[in-house]
Amino acid sequence: MITTTAADGSSVRAYDEGQGPVILFLHGGMDEGASWARVAARLRSRFRVLRLHRRQYRQDLKTGDVCTMADEVEHVRALVKLIDEPMLIVGHSSGGVLALEALVAMPEAFAGAMLYEPPCVIGPPLGGEALARAQIAMTAGKPGRALRIFLRDVVRTPAWAAWMSGAFVPLMPRLSRLAQHQLDDGAAIDEVGLRLDAYTRIDVPVVLLGGEKSPEHLGERLDALERALPNTERVRLRRQGHAANSLAPARVAEVVARLGDKVLRTPSP
Repeated sequence: MITTTAADGSSVRAYDEGQGPVILFLHGGMDEGASWARVAARLRSRFRVLRLHRRQYRQDLKTGDVCTMADEVEHVRALVKLIDEPMLIVGHSSGGVLALEALVAMPEAFAGAMLYEPPCVIGPPLGGEALARAQIAMTAGKPGRALRIFLRDVVRTPAWAAWMSGAFVPLMPRLSRLAQHQLDDGAAIDEVGLRLDAYTRIDVPVVLLGGEKSPEHLGERLDALERALPNTERVRLRRQGHAANSLAPARVAEVVARLGDKVLRTPSP
């Protein structure tokens, strides 16, 4: 684990593995960085792999104040300052939105990016009314129902999958603990709002990664990013959805390594 301090005095933590050119992973929702461990394990022989434990999902930093994407960018900034060399940034789901905001805020810090289905706003809010209903359920002490609403109506996973996830919440303290963080994450994305014009200034090579079986709206958001960003490559994983980092880590690691070899000028094995 590597640690540093953000400008506001809050602690920054990241898993730190391997040696070589640096790849920074920003995990998605309902996670604390562990979902990218199997991808990292396949890269650490040639790269230094950092997996940020995102501020939005730090229980020790939940003080009652809202954590915004701007707050999270400052944690990325602190890590960038500590490492002090150009890196490849990889963002998954809401971590992809964070990666986009970091690329706009610190264009000199990154040699390239891989964005795995970031649910960035391309029109109406991401959560909107559905997120409000989920928060009402959470406030009423029903985290399982809150997560079910969020997954079904915001992420747009199949109803049966959302129901199963919600049913497991009372049985798994970790899910219950992270559910409120997930709602806060969705609210932070809505607060960022429509930023496609700002993203046109991102001129490093960007791989837009999507899954063949992912919810349709995530593909539409990748379409919008592909039109907005000046230097993109689109990669679609067959027979995979929004969780290929866990279900097909070798395939995802291959995409990351190929981009890393290109932008970080590392020797291919």
